[in-house]
Amino acid sequence: MDLMELFFISLGSAVVVYYGVKLLLFTRMLFPNLWFPLSKTFFTSMGEWAVVTGASEGIGRSYAFALAEQGMSVVIMSRTKATLDQVAKEIGDKTGQRVKVIVTDFTQENVFSEIEGQLKDLNIGILVNNVGMLPSFIPSKFLDFAELDQTITKVINCNVKTMAKMSKIILPGMENRGKGVILNISSGVAFIPFPMYTLYAASKVFVERFSQGLQAEYKDKGIIIQAVSPFGVSTRMAAYQKSNLVTLSPEDFVKSSLQYIRAGDKTPGSIYHIVLGWLLQTIPLKVLHAESMQHGLKDYVKKRAAESS
Repeated sequence: MDLMELFFISLGSAVVVYYGVKLLLFTRMLFPNLWFPLSKTFFTSMGEWAVVTGASEGIGRSYAFALAEQGMSVVIMSRTKATLDQVAKEIGDKTGQRVKVIVTDFTQENVFSEIEGQLKDLNIGILVNNVGMLPSFIPSKFLDFAELDQTITKVINCNVKTMAKMSKIILPGMENRGKGVILNISSGVAFIPFPMYTLYAASKVFVERFSQGLQAEYKDKGIIIQAVSPFGVSTRMAAYQKSNLVTLSPEDFVKSSLQYIRAGDKTPGSIYHIVLGWLLQTIPLKVLHAESMQHGLKDYVKKRAAESS
């Protein structure tokens, strides 16, 4: 066997091993309950309380319900008191768990000292940083947004600053107890540079990188920090599209995503969205970023908005 034959045999073996490992990792995602099992007391063992931002509807509301059903008391936070009070009543009636309501607008400045005061005496085991906003539901180029300066400030305050500030408030208690879970809700649009939603997508990239870096810093303290990056979920932000295999209901998505808590520092939260993320990354950016694709996206979203109104 000459040197060239040995090289190609070694190269072929390396490729087989590489793709074999990739296949094994993918099959793990198919069976999260088998590969990443959680005990029946996993959630309550983290602490007495769960805190969920943006909990008045959609994904946040579903996380609040799901964690209450696991036996946790929940703090729900959003800017609309009437809606929060209704959600709190529904959670209490259905689960019997305590619910604390904190009304706040995360797009504004200087809201966190009051929040910290209301949370300081609670044994918080889980934080779900869910609150987020789109600059505009209809896709638009960056300079086309009305009141661009205010839009930039609101998006950064809501999507970026809130996650960091809430982590600053709650993470020290988790570190002291040596346990806790922080779930930071990102988005599938963070998988690639995403024109027409540029500001929103970039803010969600921050969510992912912040989460992954924080997990590296604190995993040895017994704390799980994970970015959850869904694609389609039938919420107001997605114009309440009809649920299917790709566009999940908030309840189904949250139920699925909680099975992946121990699956690493980033997860799309659903096998269908894992596949979508893989497919998206195989498409050349020249195709996705073509002007025709941008116009097509805008026309599609406009059509969906008109159908749902």
